[in-house]
Amino acid sequence: MNKPLGPIRRASACPHDCPSTCALEVEVFDGKAIGRVYGAADNSYTAGVICAKVARYAERVHHADRLMHPLLRTGPKGSGDFKRISWDEALDRIAEAFLDAERRHGAEAVWPYYYAGTMGLVMRDGINRLRNAKGYSGQFSTICTNLSWAGYMVGHGRMTGADPREMAKSDCIVLWGTNAVVTQVNVMTHATRARKERGAKIVAVDVYDNATMKQADIKLIVRPGTDGALACGVMHILFRDGLADRKYLEKYADCPEEFEEHLSTRTPEWASSICGVPVAEIEAFARLLGERPKTFFRLGYGFARSRNGSAAMHAVSAIPVVLGAWQHEGGGALHSNSGMFGWRKSLIEGLDVRDPKVRQLDQSRIGAILTGDPKALWSGPPVTAMLIQNTNPVSVAPDQDKVKRGFAREDLFVAVHEQVMTDTAKVADIVLPATMFVEHDDVYQAGGQQHILLGPKLIEPPGECRDNHEVISALARRVGAQHPGFDMTPRELIDATLRASNRGTLEELERQRWIDCQQPFEKAHFLDGFGWPDGKFRFKADWRRVPYAAPAKFGPIDTMPAFPDHWAAIEAADEAHPFRLATSPARNYLNSSFTETPTAITKEERPTVLIHPEDAAANGIAEGDKVELSNPRGAVRLHARLFGGLRRGVLVAESIWPNSAYEDGRGINTLTGADAPAPVGGAAFHDNKVALSRIA
Repeated sequence: MNKPLGPIRRASACPHDCPSTCALEVEVFDGKAIGRVYGAADNSYTAGVICAKVARYAERVHHADRLMHPLLRTGPKGSGDFKRISWDEALDRIAEAFLDAERRHGAEAVWPYYYAGTMGLVMRDGINRLRNAKGYSGQFSTICTNLSWAGYMVGHGRMTGADPREMAKSDCIVLWGTNAVVTQVNVMTHATRARKERGAKIVAVDVYDNATMKQADIKLIVRPGTDGALACGVMHILFRDGLADRKYLEKYADCPEEFEEHLSTRTPEWASSICGVPVAEIEAFARLLGERPKTFFRLGYGFARSRNGSAAMHAVSAIPVVLGAWQHEGGGALHSNSGMFGWRKSLIEGLDVRDPKVRQLDQSRIGAILTGDPKALWSGPPVTAMLIQNTNPVSVAPDQDKVKRGFAREDLFVAVHEQVMTDTAKVADIVLPATMFVEHDDVYQAGGQQHILLGPKLIEPPGECRDNHEVISALARRVGAQHPGFDMTPRELIDATLRASNRGTLEELERQRWIDCQQPFEKAHFLDGFGWPDGKFRFKADWRRVPYAAPAKFGPIDTMPAFPDHWAAIEAADEAHPFRLATSPARNYLNSSFTETPTAITKEERPTVLIHPEDAAANGIAEGDKVELSNPRGAVRLHARLFGGLRRGVLVAESIWPNSAYEDGRGINTLTGADAPAPVGGAAFHDNKVALSRIA
């Protein structure tokens, strides 16, 4: 009697919006199902470690609520009433809506909208080929990196940094504004190795005592939006106590003497009054850094998601320059290595047919755009037709009430290509079933490390699920879009893009599994010069000339501080809204992904807000009470969790739950603003003033 075949481990790559981009090994059963997912032990960054949510990915792939067939809305918008239709009918209806929008208002009335539900270059970015071939409205992707990247690049001149594997050779690792245990677990692998083998200290800087702080040797809890003050207080001490590397600064920085003079009034007492960290803790932190210049700063995105986030990133990223930490293996900083891969993606994105005169609509301001704000529309035509892939704006976009009003428009046609029935899919006219990463071929680049990785198709998709490239190419034929990329397979696109980017071939990548693209030490550590003509780090920032592609400059740019500083541009608490709210990542969710999986839901339990016990007592709130958070943008109801690991006046809501998890259907991003911060826009998710009240 034949025994059932056991699983075969196949190589893959994690597709999710996480800096780690883990190399994976996936259990595959007869090409039809997957089992446990493991980290690839022989990948030097992943090192066999992945997060629990990806390890149990079979829960997503084989979930009973996977979308399996195209659906047509039959009831009112948002009713959830759909009927099954064929793929041909679905695609024909979408094409007809796009062509009608084009006839009535011009091609810019169609807005393909996407983001990072997959980070694969083919399946994520291929929507731009349709956009560019037809002249549909562009997308200025602002929801993630604008604030932090602008702040990093205004000093460094390019978006690269030290090899993250060097953390294992550090004497001190500073995890600033990143809850690495939750959002990029591999960082902890290398950091804890340094502690075990070298006696390195791990320092965590964040707004609350989270999972990463619990593994740190030193934790510094700041008020949201005040990281620049802490950074300046630290640098004041480094100069004051002779711990700044003046010889290094003379060679590699633009104006260290002028900067030192600027810092003369940024004392630890001044910093403490703003950020809330006691003076003694600031002094001890600075002294530790001065004693251990081989310090690696792992700079996260969280602390930059405030209206002053770019200025904060500039200030924090200046500390390793003052220390001279960049000179040492195991020293320096990493925010993202995204600028080192050198991709040439014309075939994937249709960049060769892009018309630069076509407007770029701000992804984060989707609410204002869909409700007809002339400024948000750049005084152009209304958006009357959309295709949405890889994102869930009705849940994740700022100013959620306005987003919902926009999607409720009767004259707006929306097609959503999705894996499960998300909040956005529920308000669509057509819903298309999408593949997951093990069901199609793609190629991935890392941001928090240095590898290009292949994610091959491992199993057949269920039902009638189709991948993004299939959908884009089928729509292109129906709307008359022409480009060679539409006639290629994903594998052909991967191979051609690798060749064009001087990264070898698909055959070679399949054989090698990944490509290590790490820059030489001298370049990665800016020892051959920072990314400016004179090769010097810019303490004095020119915010109007940040090397970040944007259709315009935004916000109060002329009030931004020239030198690293605390910039008081945040949404400050006031008498009516005495609390500051940060919407930090939940451990078992990744943005709005994994919110449907049973294990994740069980572990997260329900939407809650962390409240300092003294603040709770002052407001008559007990553990588990139902509370309301409100501000001029709206109100959200959730449950109280008393938590002493944050500063008074600070609230933290670990997110993002589906809107349906809240009793009135209003998710946490009801409270977040969609105004475009200086200098190049973005989304200030952790910068909200709110009122707090108990609900009887």
